[in-house]
Amino acid sequence: MNLPNKLTLFRIILVPIMVIISFFNIPGSFLGISTTMWILEIIFIIASITDKLDGHLARKNNQITNFGKFLDPIADKILVVATMIMFVEFGKLPAWIPIIVIFREFAVSGYRLIAVQSEGKVVAANIWGKTKTVTQMIAIILMFLDNNAYGDLFKGGLTGFAFAMNLATTLIMTISVIATIFSGYEYLKDGKDLLKDC
Repeated sequence: MNLPNKLTLFRIILVPIMVIISFFNIPGSFLGISTTMWILEIIFIIASITDKLDGHLARKNNQITNFGKFLDPIADKILVVATMIMFVEFGKLPAWIPIIVIFREFAVSGYRLIAVQSEGKVVAANIWGKTKTVTQMIAIILMFLDNNAYGDLFKGGLTGFAFAMNLATTLIMTISVIATIFSGYEYLKDGKDLLKDC
């Protein structure tokens, strides 16, 4: 197995490690953020870096494989969805957000499978899909550092840095949801011809 694929597998392995750590309330805090959240934040950032690194190395060293093409997007989805579900468990994110993300991923994955089987082509990510990925990563990184839940700024009582952090987290997460919906719509709209024989 080549290095890019090993990095992809490493990213998947980090997910259950994050879940296990989330069960523990590790003592201490730094800058008002709990130690547990800092550890989860660091692991998520490492996983996000491997997402960029494995693709870069695969292209640079001509190590692109069918296994990598299959596993890399799955690893990304597992990382993002698992982290969002953890935030729901923490009470920091409403359940409807990961539900939208999961629905979109199933729909797009199904469309891509039909496209490969029908026409033998791999469907590239559109601008909405790329926006979705970037904003999801940024929003999740910020959410680990936000002691408040999604949208808490609208309830009042937040001031100063807490307000600014919650505003940034809520805004970028909302943009990611919008991009998720539009990217899914664009994929399905472009693929309507593939479904005409169904």
